Amino acid sequence: MSQKIRIKLKSYDHNLVDRTAEKIVKTVKPTGAVVSGPIPLPTHKKHFTVLKSPHVNKKAREQFELSSFKRLLDIFCATNANKTVDALMKLELPSGVEVEIKV
Repeated sequence: MSQKIRIKLKSYDHNLVDRTAEKIVKTVKPTGAVVSGPIPLPTHKKHFTVLKSPHVNKKAREQFELSSFKRLLDIFCATNANKTVDALMKLELPSGVEVEIKV
């Protein structure tokens, strides 16, 4: 019986997402599981345009951009599913990374 664990990582900092994905891969590999990924998903960008002065100078504006970076990891556990899940539960991940796990 093979079990599949899908992990989605999301953050506003691309370095943080990459380091977290690397940490998960290094933790899971010794348990004998096969890791597929990290697969980079499309970056979502939000653009904001704000008036510099609310009362005068309608043409004076500032523009901001907020990017969210995502990575996808698939873990296939052939025999030691409990060992892999325990290793993932003990892992300490940095704040600023949203982790979604589906079994």
